[in-house]
Amino acid sequence: MVRTSERTTRPAPPARHAAAPPRRWPRVTPWLYLAVPLIMLGTFTYVPVVSMISYSFTDWDGVSPDRTYVGLDNYLRLFTRPELFSVFATSLFYLVAALLQIALALYFAAVLSFRTRLRNFFKGVIFFPYLLNGVAVAFVFLYLFQPGGTLDQVLRLVGIDAEILWLGNPDLANVSLSGVSIWRFMGLNFVLFLGAIQSVPSELHEAATLDGASRPQILWHIIIPSIRPIISLSLILGVSGSLSVFEIPYIMTGGSGETKTFVIQTVKLAFQFNKTGLASAAAVVLLVIILLITWVQRRVVPEEKP
Repeated sequence: MVRTSERTTRPAPPARHAAAPPRRWPRVTPWLYLAVPLIMLGTFTYVPVVSMISYSFTDWDGVSPDRTYVGLDNYLRLFTRPELFSVFATSLFYLVAALLQIALALYFAAVLSFRTRLRNFFKGVIFFPYLLNGVAVAFVFLYLFQPGGTLDQVLRLVGIDAEILWLGNPDLANVSLSGVSIWRFMGLNFVLFLGAIQSVPSELHEAATLDGASRPQILWHIIIPSIRPIISLSLILGVSGSLSVFEIPYIMTGGSGETKTFVIQTVKLAFQFNKTGLASAAAVVLLVIILLITWVQRRVVPEEKP
């Protein structure tokens, strides 16, 4: 009798692999995607700003290859000529228009956030002007405001038979131009407010409705406090925009008379009078003023922390 011994085989231990090298590509990949936007941002934003600041310390005429360093002379010329800053009075018309624009955009956004007939149609109608090119908008309203133009024809239909100089009368020119800015830019604030209102939890609306709150009460006590950061952003955009108005008055009136803005004056200094150094200093001053006003607004209306 042959005695056989059974051999128990144990599973071989798993082979030890060498530790994989740390993956560096996941850390680099986001920067690869951001490389092109960052390069374009630096090339077309920050480099021109640095160049503008450097030009403000020279007497460059914009054409000659020679640039003489003059230090703070351009800034001294700006602040010793108060007539250069008197054009900021024109910005008051656009500031009032910006506040009215924000109020109208908030009203329409609140109304169209509820269940309303044809609300999608009206959303498109309100936002559409913002999609148009500013030059095209200026030419459309230029024909609208000309003597005997479309607006005068509409007024004749309601019994007002008079040719009003909408752009030639100093008392009406800035009012007409600021009205164009309301029509064009209200769509941007409308979309911002509409998106913010739709992000407010619906439970708050339902609870307020069950408690018997009316729509104006819901708007004042629920919607506006909930979208306060967006309202603050719209105010910052409105103030900075009213200080840097350019294309609409420049195309419609050429910045003549009382319609001249600070930006139009700066452009004329650079390209009409060949004072690029002085114009660069004016642009730097405007940039500082906008940044300062923005900082003050952020301090007065601080961002709410969650």
